[in-house]
Amino acid sequence: MKHARSFPERLETTLILGLLAGILLIAQRYNLTLYKLGLSILVVSTLLQIAVGNLRKDASVGRSLVFIATVLAIVAAIFGAGILLVPYFSQLGR
Repeated sequence: MKHARSFPERLETTLILGLLAGILLIAQRYNLTLYKLGLSILVVSTLLQIAVGNLRKDASVGRSLVFIATVLAIVAAIFGAGILLVPYFSQLGR
């Protein structure tokens, strides 16, 4: 009997395929638009993989989406804090 894959497992597979597609689009040298698209796909897939990689494999769709949103909010807060602190840290060495 074939076991049905859970939502987190399917999402992780999709993100891995997105990472591969992004890398392939970046590796091509002929079209700048495809390069930009590949870079965008790679960045989004990487950020989502941070959250999806930490999901429980038996989590429901609702719990998965809440967890992903929470992790992405934390990542955004850390990036935001880093951006806001750069001017302060740059003045420390003077």
